[in-house]
Amino acid sequence: MSKVIKKMQITAIESRLEGTTDLLVVDVSKVDAVSANKMRLALQEKQIGALTVKNALARQALNNIGVSALDDVLAGPSTLVWGGEDIVALSKEIAKWTKDLPTFEIKGGTVEGQTLDANGVDALSKSPSREELIGKIASLALGPGAQLAAAMLGPGGYLAGQVTAIAEKDE
Repeated sequence: MSKVIKKMQITAIESRLEGTTDLLVVDVSKVDAVSANKMRLALQEKQIGALTVKNALARQALNNIGVSALDDVLAGPSTLVWGGEDIVALSKEIAKWTKDLPTFEIKGGTVEGQTLDANGVDALSKSPSREELIGKIASLALGPGAQLAAAMLGPGGYLAGQVTAIAEKDE
């Protein structure tokens, strides 16, 4: 392959991955064509991109956009997977497909510049999503305020009940 064609392919990979730094690398080479097509269509519906690449070209393109953590993972048949709501949602979706397709294999990934192996991606898929974490933080922030309001209303309500009882007794 000539240098001009390689440069064009590297530029095409860079443009597809524009702004993406969190990626997973999977091996779909052993998955039959019908299942692979179903998987790609399902991933597309969830705004997840998948690109089967030549490792040397992918390594060069990723290094050009500032992702060097995948250099060790890119060996053998590789498909880059990115997108979705966040990296946790992406890893959950990919982990689901490994259960559905036994020949589908997770090779690794990168999260915020850190390299993950297959076990790391599996552990990431079991962690809470961004929305779940925001909900937990909000409940933790609102919890003490609710307890304080309940503590202030409790004795006040008791006192008001006593005053009402005394007033009714006097009548």
